[in-house]
Amino acid sequence: MSAFSKLKEKLSPFQIIIIGFAGTILFGAMLLMLPISAQSGQWTSFGKSLFTSTSAVCVTGLVVVDTASYWSDFGQAIILAMIQIGGLGVITVTSFLYLLVGRKIGLMHRQTMQNALSAPQLGGMVKLTKFIIITTVVIEALGAICMFPVFIPRYGARGAWMSVFHAVSAFCNAGFDLMGDETGQFSSLTAFGGDGYFNTVVCLLIVMGGIGFLTWDDILTKKTHIKEYRMQTKVILVTTFILIALPALFFFFEDFAKEPLGRRICLSMFQAITPRTAGFNTTDYSKMSDVGRSITMLLMLVGGSPGSTAGGMKTTTIAVLFANTIAVLRRRQSPNYYGRRVDDSIVKNASAILFLYVGFAMISEIIISIIEGLPMQKCLFETISAIGTVGLSMGITPGLSAASRIILILLMFFGRVGGLTIIYAAFSHKDSSILKYPVENITVG
Repeated sequence: MSAFSKLKEKLSPFQIIIIGFAGTILFGAMLLMLPISAQSGQWTSFGKSLFTSTSAVCVTGLVVVDTASYWSDFGQAIILAMIQIGGLGVITVTSFLYLLVGRKIGLMHRQTMQNALSAPQLGGMVKLTKFIIITTVVIEALGAICMFPVFIPRYGARGAWMSVFHAVSAFCNAGFDLMGDETGQFSSLTAFGGDGYFNTVVCLLIVMGGIGFLTWDDILTKKTHIKEYRMQTKVILVTTFILIALPALFFFFEDFAKEPLGRRICLSMFQAITPRTAGFNTTDYSKMSDVGRSITMLLMLVGGSPGSTAGGMKTTTIAVLFANTIAVLRRRQSPNYYGRRVDDSIVKNASAILFLYVGFAMISEIIISIIEGLPMQKCLFETISAIGTVGLSMGITPGLSAASRIILILLMFFGRVGGLTIIYAAFSHKDSSILKYPVENITVG
């Protein structure tokens, strides 16, 4: 047995996931450092390359240099490849490559896939991997085709490449764009704020990528038989709808009330969808109201759904905590949805995730604010955007010092890999003790 095989046997699935993401980020950073990756034809510093690579693999979208004007076509292709790998998941891509070359996927690999995809059971991992790849290719191809009428008349032959890039970036909830060389650096999609057709295409791609492959598998398998959907699928669909509809109504009547009706609808809907880890924007967030930015930060923190291309705490985490709150208020023993009880261990995990995400975002905000001398709200916006793998920005990221950028890199990595994955990787042993301490109550609330 080779040394590599022995090492792999000693690693837990969670540790393999972390190593896979970290290795992909470092490899991408080395490629972006090459002169061929920059339009200037010069070497790029490791700091800039690492930040960009982390943001791409973690499908975040925060950048320190403008993607369109700084990186060459080769550099942009590398970024797109990392977005695709990060969106699908390193383990999923590796499994697909195993299938292509005819290699057998062992039990450890299947367990790692299960943890990476948040799959409910170990069986059917190979079938699920094929489904994920096929679904991704079909949706991204259709998305690119739908973008042809927007980009090709405007940019000519390069419009085809821009269509593919933005379709992949939208479906993978990455938020990287190639508009900077035409509409101004870091402008994102502000030039299309009133384009109903383009907004609809991008929003659909974001939502389809963000609800999760397990959800799509359930929907396509059971079709219109909604009662047969898994509880998780129902929770995800309802929670996603609420998290889009309510913020959209607020933005419509508050932040964009002075805009023409058509543009007002587009802006409201887009700004309700994109914070859930997509990272594109069609308006300047620095000009939005404080309440609007606060709602945006809450949406960024929630993120997408399990087993999706999106990051964040996940919609199911918020749904479980909400159900638990209702159970406490009604003095029920356990939270429940659709006639099914949510296990206590899930509630504990959800509480831990909320504490970790909020805690790390706020601690990082304080540190960056002290280092940079910037307002707390702007720093909090960036840290939540990083840990939620969103990519929306108040415009301060490009000017941050190396120390602050490192903090954002760690937050992006934490947000994409998952808080519990990192904790379980660090403390891979289980507490097998059957010893229970005496109970003594503590007052809360």
